[in-house]
Amino acid sequence: MQTAVDLERSGQTVGRSRRKPMSWIALAAIIVSLLSLLPLAFIIWIGVQIGWDTASALVFRPRVGELLVNTVLLVALTVPIATVLSVTLAWLTERSDLPGAGLWAWLSVAPLAIPAFVHSYAWITMVPTLHGLWAGVLVSVLAYFPFLYLPLAAALRRLDPALEDAAAALGLGPWRVFWRVVLPQLRLAICGGALLVGLHLLAEYGLYVFIRFDTFTTAIVDQFQSTFNGPAANMLAGVLVTCCFVLLALEVLVRGEERYARVGSGAARRQQRTRLGRATLPCLALPAIATLLAIGVPFVTIGRWLVAGGADVWRLDEIGLALGQTLFLALAGALLATIAAMPMAWISIRAPGPLQRLLEGCNYIVGSLPGVVIALALVTITVRIAMPLYQTLFTILVAYALMFLPRALISLRASIAQAPVELERAAASLGRPPLKALWSTTIRLSAPGAAAGMALVALGIMNELTATQMLAPNGTRTLAMAFWSYSGEIDYASAAPYAFIMVAMSLPLTWLLYVQSKRMAGR
Repeated sequence: MQTAVDLERSGQTVGRSRRKPMSWIALAAIIVSLLSLLPLAFIIWIGVQIGWDTASALVFRPRVGELLVNTVLLVALTVPIATVLSVTLAWLTERSDLPGAGLWAWLSVAPLAIPAFVHSYAWITMVPTLHGLWAGVLVSVLAYFPFLYLPLAAALRRLDPALEDAAAALGLGPWRVFWRVVLPQLRLAICGGALLVGLHLLAEYGLYVFIRFDTFTTAIVDQFQSTFNGPAANMLAGVLVTCCFVLLALEVLVRGEERYARVGSGAARRQQRTRLGRATLPCLALPAIATLLAIGVPFVTIGRWLVAGGADVWRLDEIGLALGQTLFLALAGALLATIAAMPMAWISIRAPGPLQRLLEGCNYIVGSLPGVVIALALVTITVRIAMPLYQTLFTILVAYALMFLPRALISLRASIAQAPVELERAAASLGRPPLKALWSTTIRLSAPGAAAGMALVALGIMNELTATQMLAPNGTRTLAMAFWSYSGEIDYASAAPYAFIMVAMSLPLTWLLYVQSKRMAGR
């Protein structure tokens, strides 16, 4: 029988083994969080360095006011239209007897597989006169409404039908039940999706260049490419970051603090689908038109240019090089982002507390920053402080890791939560060093979640344009860069193969996202 002294020693050993990895992992999480705040801190430092007079002269000028008006109008028009469209499509596909509802649900998610600048390329080649604010609103809604549709459809699947039955029993008609019972329960999904759409609108570059609509992102890139005016570009980036924080604050304000959880499991049956009756054909028109505009136009345009270009546009040597570089950067950036997110994901599950919430908030803040802001900060830092790192593989991979860290963090956190902490303790009690105990238990069990996070990060990197253009080493030519180069020369036929490959590589992951959203709702 083990003595009390032995038990005490073993307890101390386990305690030390538990505290030791915690200290190292917490230190790694702090370092990653501080690095994630580097772009934001550098913009503030530039503003302080150049002084108030110069900063105010660069910010308070007519050009900035014009860009601000464009940005506010774009967000104020696009987000409500996308919200109405997404709520309607989600209700039709999840709550009505719409014919082919499952197919229309998938087609409502499929536009995510098409990069936003490919949407714009398709529309501008089909309608060359499409320019200005309303063109930007049209293409933005078609490119980004799935970000709203996905959480809304998932929320509708999870709602307790008993609440709607009770409201109907009290004499409320179908429309009043929807407005007073269903819609309030969708507030979180609407706020989260609207925030995501708004942040994408602020960060997007290629879409608005095609339709000749100036935003802060296009102005920053133009400033950087034409004159490399650091202070002017950084002050524009500061205004853009302020816009992002305003959106974050608005989302928190609108979301409120209402309780959305229920006590108990709710009804064990599915919601009865509403019969559309005579409204079936008009209701079918909405998803059909949305699919035609969001998927049909890009696919028809790409196909038309592929046919027009013939075999000559398939320059296999160039395409192979671009595909190889894209896959390398995507895999390397996804691996780095996943490794960087692992300490934060671990302490968020194993050691929650004020420090964890603060560090996690830092990681999500960088996720809300546009890629052009992160790239501009890294360009300025490397040029002024670490010139040998300018336009190197290391710098662009760091940019990718910072930009897509939240994607890896969310997937890792969910998978680590499903790995029992008792396995780590058992491995440590058997004499394994802390890192080996962590590797042999939690990290191995969370591998599927890490793979999912890496896939999400890789998808973002494959379609990323702005930061790659600003930071990529000389000679780098990804699929997005090659597409942008040919389309910038109005050689739309030569750009079509690259657009086709990007869409073809994104479709499987989009399907997985759709399937996963249904599994989370128990479907």
